[in-house]
Amino acid sequence: MTMEPRFAPKPPWLKVRAPGGDTYHGLKQTFRELDLHTVCEEARCPNVGECWREGTATVMLLGDVCTRGCRFCAVTTGNPRGAVDSREPEHVARAIARLDLQYVVMTMVNRDDLLDGGADHVGRTVTRLKDLRPDILIETLVGDFCGHMSSVDITVDAKPDVFAHNIETIRRLTRTVRDVRSSYEQSLLVLERAKTRAKTNENTKQLTKSSIMVGLGETDDEVVEAMRDLRGVGVDVVTIGQYLRPTPKHHEVVRFVHPDTFAMYEKEALSMGFSYAASGPLVRSSYRAAEVFLRSLLRAEGKVDEASAELNDATVKAELEERLFVAKREAARVSAAFGVPAGALDEKPNPTLVPASSLVRR
Repeated sequence: MTMEPRFAPKPPWLKVRAPGGDTYHGLKQTFRELDLHTVCEEARCPNVGECWREGTATVMLLGDVCTRGCRFCAVTTGNPRGAVDSREPEHVARAIARLDLQYVVMTMVNRDDLLDGGADHVGRTVTRLKDLRPDILIETLVGDFCGHMSSVDITVDAKPDVFAHNIETIRRLTRTVRDVRSSYEQSLLVLERAKTRAKTNENTKQLTKSSIMVGLGETDDEVVEAMRDLRGVGVDVVTIGQYLRPTPKHHEVVRFVHPDTFAMYEKEALSMGFSYAASGPLVRSSYRAAEVFLRSLLRAEGKVDEASAELNDATVKAELEERLFVAKREAARVSAAFGVPAGALDEKPNPTLVPASSLVRR
């Protein structure tokens, strides 16, 4: 397989217009006022404008230092030594509850320094936000918790609408692309456990989701095999997108995958029984997550006409507009309950960093 030159220009299908518009700039300002850090901005996601217009955003929990060092990821690697912002679940829940969001993705860095990997922290954030805004859809995009299934259970039991964990790449490349503490089989086991646990809780509407990057040196057959493995453990939704190198120190881009190939991946995924597949050069794990969720749920419930793309689009558009209307109403209600204008900053003391020695993995 021929490797792309280090400074090769991106193909035309990877070029996008800079985000803008009143909704985008308004949300950006509000995120700053509320001291919320979105992965959408920090990862320079090309879809940030589309997602924010749909009322979808991705926030990072548990700090910005990851205990792992994957070769595709630009997040800072280090050892937080058990430091946890004990006020974060309440602050994040209150802040998001006052925003006109209908769907939020809560992601996290890997926290191998904590006994539960940060699962309780994520779970408490989900639970509190659900208390404040029952209408909001929540996706948790979490790590593998070192394979500790009790931590998977904690996250699932908080009842997010979507449990997501990314397998990232195909089986053969896992050891060269992901941190040595990650494994292909472990990721599959985590996703399988999440699906089983949700059924045990009779939470049959909770979806499981995973994502694959392409362009790292895999073959098309290996991508199809990875999708088949994900479907084999009950994953409902898969997203597939082009890997782009964050810095020259990261894994090289081996190929730019053509849009026609992404279309083939999507067709294969749907034929395997996934509720929905988002596959394209600019697709990311949280790509237009509200729309992906609704399309997958409507398809699973048989509420869309598979033969009519126009009808599908109209149904989803109507659902999105209805959810956005409800989101604005509920955000205003929560803001009034806290006695502050929608999106304004709470009066709060400095966050407390707790070196929770009892939670630190030695």
